[in-house]
Amino acid sequence: MADLALLASHAAFSMTTLSAAIQKAPYVPQLLGQMNIFTPERSRTTTIAVEEKGGVLSLIKSSQRGAPLEEGGNEKRIMKYFETTRIARGKTLYAHELQNIRAFGETSELQAVQNELASIMDGKTGLRAAVELTHENMRLGAVQGKVMDADGTTVLFDWYGQFGISQPAEINFDLSAATAEGGEIRKKCNEVIRSMMRASHGAWLPGQTYAVGLCGDDFFDDLVGNAETRSTYLNQQEASDLRNDVGQAFGSFRYGNILFINYRGTDDKTTVSIGADKCQFFPVGAPDAFKVGFSPAEFLPFVNTPGQDVYAMVVVDKDRQAWARPEVYSYPLFMCTRPGMLQRGKRKA
Repeated sequence: MADLALLASHAAFSMTTLSAAIQKAPYVPQLLGQMNIFTPERSRTTTIAVEEKGGVLSLIKSSQRGAPLEEGGNEKRIMKYFETTRIARGKTLYAHELQNIRAFGETSELQAVQNELASIMDGKTGLRAAVELTHENMRLGAVQGKVMDADGTTVLFDWYGQFGISQPAEINFDLSAATAEGGEIRKKCNEVIRSMMRASHGAWLPGQTYAVGLCGDDFFDDLVGNAETRSTYLNQQEASDLRNDVGQAFGSFRYGNILFINYRGTDDKTTVSIGADKCQFFPVGAPDAFKVGFSPAEFLPFVNTPGQDVYAMVVVDKDRQAWARPEVYSYPLFMCTRPGMLQRGKRKA
């Protein structure tokens, strides 16, 4: 039987070693994480600072030649400070679960415990995967303007409220009514892009910034299958894809200068998801439109160090050596600094 207290005190189980290892662990792929749209800010404190600038364009009143110049107003700068959130989960590994797992002469006790801990912290099904799924849920909230807690009802950060703007109304794409000749859907795409550009305050860069729409299943199917889009692509290479329903699920489709993506969330279609009839639009390539801050862990080895994505540690039963408890922590803040650019669409009224 392994001595859990001695093994867990081995250098391989130190907080810094485990945290470094779990950063490299494979994790369940998530679309928004893979898109790398969130600029990282690794803070040494528990708060993340954001500077808000007025920067609003204004017209200049005409004047006579030789008249005094109109004085430009001072640019207002406001510093906003936000506390990072704390994500934490643990799972207890009991001594009896290690009994008889080592074949004689094949694996050391240290390796046996390491293997069990790696399984608990696994990036596909274990604690690391749960952290990544939570991060993805927060990313999805940020591109929608409101970051929600795991219960789906508690608002952690309302970025519309933080910046004092109203959430833009949903745009009705009315996909079922689109016709081959009318161009109604393309007009709605133009409405989305114009609204984004006007709300960008200079963050929309020609040739670099573009719009992405995360679609629910029904919205995506009607977008790909309606008369207008099929007519547009009829004589193009993409026509074969439009005629073939196989392979379209969770795919992407570019139309009206917007990249539409059928977002695949969790299989229950509720934990992390886009509503079946909805589409969420956000900019890609708009500098610092999205940020993610990370604060350091609440333990001595990490005080005043740059925050990392995730931390890991093992807590042991020192009195009875009956269990060891792997734990993971993360202190993120997923932000949208220009929530006015975010637009929403619905499949029909």
